[in-house]
Amino acid sequence: MKKSFDHIGIPTTEPHPGESWVAFSEVWVTNPRLHPQRIEYIRPKNPPRLSPRDGAIWKLWHWPHVAYRVDDLAAALAGEEVVYGPFEPGGFGQVAFVHKDGVIIEYMQYTDVGQWFGQPNPPGFDPAEYWPGF
Repeated sequence: MKKSFDHIGIPTTEPHPGESWVAFSEVWVTNPRLHPQRIEYIRPKNPPRLSPRDGAIWKLWHWPHVAYRVDDLAAALAGEEVVYGPFEPGGFGQVAFVHKDGVIIEYMQYTDVGQWFGQPNPPGFDPAEYWPGF
């Protein structure tokens, strides 16, 4: 299985310019391809009321996550503690979140790297440069 860094997701309560709606998880997200450090801000419509004692699901909604592009989502999820998903967030592929080594990791299998929620990639963003070998 191929795996390559995609972005860092950071939960927020404040709106950010250019947010896209993810109906499945009821969150707004920004496009990490527009951020120089590949940061995605995630803002839930209704943040779930959870305690840190709820473990991985609490971490999903309160801690940053690291996202990786993979070429085989099923292989990436095999034997992992899946916390959320898999689901199709915005017309470009499938994603799922796992709890591994005490942190939340998002695995993303793209079907279309030429867009993010229907928005074309920003000028200068070359998927082959960010994901060599894919």
